[in-house]
Amino acid sequence: MQLHNLKPAAGSVKKPKRIGRGEGSGHGGTATRGNKGQQADTGYQSKRGHEGGQMPIQRRMPKRGFKNPFRVEYKVFNLGQIDHLVEKYNLTEFTPDTLYVNGLINRNDLVKVLGSGEVKTTVPIKVNAASAKAKDAISAAGGSIEIL
Repeated sequence: MQLHNLKPAAGSVKKPKRIGRGEGSGHGGTATRGNKGQQADTGYQSKRGHEGGQMPIQRRMPKRGFKNPFRVEYKVFNLGQIDHLVEKYNLTEFTPDTLYVNGLINRNDLVKVLGSGEVKTTVPIKVNAASAKAKDAISAAGGSIEIL
């Protein structure tokens, strides 16, 4: 085998379809565009989502629900998670800044502590919100919690 003998495999290379080059080509006349209508004309472009006069899907689907623009989203941590995170990341205090530095939350996230699980560490906790059960459990364990 030499370079001048190389050829592509049989049937792998096809010539492009030459449209509108006479009746003898098999693609003359209407040039594969059908007979009449908007789509047969030159310069035709269909709009995104257009379904040929059929009612579009976004108008057939019913409107549902309500998006409250005033909803406050929190990143939630349970008491059981706080112990684990303090040990794993050697946190001296549990604040949004220390959580952000360790890659646990994003810069603008709000943090809320919930009361599921038990807390044993006494590191100071400074968060944006906490449940009543979480506050009681932290105080009972000898820790301090501050709402920012």
